[in-house]
Amino acid sequence: MAEFNTMRAAAGTRTAAIDEGLRAHMNKVYGTMSVGMLITFAAAWALSGLAVSDVPTGYQIGTDKYLTDLGVALYASPLKWVIMFAPLAFVFGFSAMINRMSAATAQTVFYAFAAVMGLSISSIFLVFAGQSIVQVFLVTAIAFAGLSLYGYVTKKDLSGMGSFLIMGVIGLIVASIINIFVASSALQFAITIIGVLIFAGLTAYDTQNIKNTY
Repeated sequence: MAEFNTMRAAAGTRTAAIDEGLRAHMNKVYGTMSVGMLITFAAAWALSGLAVSDVPTGYQIGTDKYLTDLGVALYASPLKWVIMFAPLAFVFGFSAMINRMSAATAQTVFYAFAAVMGLSISSIFLVFAGQSIVQVFLVTAIAFAGLSLYGYVTKKDLSGMGSFLIMGVIGLIVASIINIFVASSALQFAITIIGVLIFAGLTAYDTQNIKNTY
């Protein structure tokens, strides 16, 4: 009986240690993601500020809003295509080399990706008001938190969704590229709805995968 109690106590201690380690691991993951989001926001906000001026130029984008030389280079020249697809190139390159990177290198590359993503989406600050951006951010953050929590606590195995979701992302990218030239509002609406569903599934799937990998 004493031996059984000792074994049970040891198992309980080990379980507690695993739970504590998992919490620390998840905190580190979400802490790194939060820093990345701050970098993305800072890069987008700073670049959009440098790209717009109230001094009249040949590129007016609103009432008393004009593109500077930097703005013209970023948003009105062929460079815009490089900026648009740079995050995608980062994703594919990062995925191919991640297993050969040290943790420090991977973290540095992730922060570089966050900055490039900020550059890629900086144009939203030229089109939408700050209040609208904040509202969308809050809604997105709440949805992400809910889906991530579901992926963390659910007992359902989501591993089978991985391949399907990745195929969906690839299809979404192809459709988005096609729609650049087709400019179909119906296709854009479909891409938006499908994209929300796909990335909702990926959020839950990736959270569970991070937990199971630990």
